Amino acid sequence: MKTIVQRVTAAKVTVGEEVISSIGRGLCVLVGITHTDTGKDVEYLSRKLLALRLFEDENGKRWQKSVKDENLEILCISQFTLYHRLKGNKPDFHMAMQGEQAQTLYQSFLKRLANGVFGAYMQVHIQNDGPVTVELDSQHLDNKTKSKVEVNQDKIVNEDVEK
Repeated sequence: MKTIVQRVTAAKVTVGEEVISSIGRGLCVLVGITHTDTGKDVEYLSRKLLALRLFEDENGKRWQKSVKDENLEILCISQFTLYHRLKGNKPDFHMAMQGEQAQTLYQSFLKRLANGVFGAYMQVHIQNDGPVTVELDSQHLDNKTKSKVEVNQDKIVNEDVEK
C-alpha cells in the first residue's frame, strides 16, 4: 500500500456536481493498493497515518502533533494510479490491485480511519497547507521501527521493536 499525504486547511471530493465528502483542517490522503497488499499493510499504514506528526504544537513548534493528537479530519481517496509503471510514455497499471479485491482492502483501511468513495471518477479540491506532502509506503518500514506482525486467532497483533 502506498499513500500520498497532504496537510490541508480544507479538501473536498465531488462526483459530477455532488459533494461526496469534505473536511476542514486535516489530511487529504491518496491511497494506492498493489496486488500483493494484505491486512498487514492496512494495519501498518493506518497506524502510521494516525501518528504522523505534521502539525505544530501550541507553541508553534513544527512537526510535533499528529492528526489524532489534534482531533482533525482525514479525507481518503482511492488512487490506483499510484501503482503505475511507464511503458514508453504510456502508464501501465498492472501493479494495482483489481477492483473488488482492492475495494475490500480500501474499506478495511477506511474502517480504521473514516469513510470514502471507491472507484468513482471524481474531482479532488484541496487547499494545501504549507505545502506539506509526505509519501508513506507499507513496503518500506521506517528507519527507527521494525514492525513485527503476528496473526493470532484471525486478529492482527502489532509489536513495535526498536532496532
